[in-house]
Amino acid sequence: MRAEFGKYIVVDDDICHGKPTFKGTRVLVSDVIELLAAGLSIKEIIRDYYPSLDEDMIREALDWAAKIIRGEHDVKYKVPA
Repeated sequence: MRAEFGKYIVVDDDICHGKPTFKGTRVLVSDVIELLAAGLSIKEIIRDYYPSLDEDMIREALDWAAKIIRGEHDVKYKVPA
């Protein structure tokens, strides 16, 4: 199964065990959110960790996470036990 969320986020059973990643990469959305939570800036994340990403991709991930928290986005992918 493959599902796309917005322009940059994809969930594909064949990529990273079906966890949300950025399209065309194996970068987990959750890893980027954790780096932001740790206090890194978007520019630092791109420069020091994930040069394959851009600001729009990371901003979309933040927006997507906010929608999930608000219950505005129906998330249907496997959550590991």
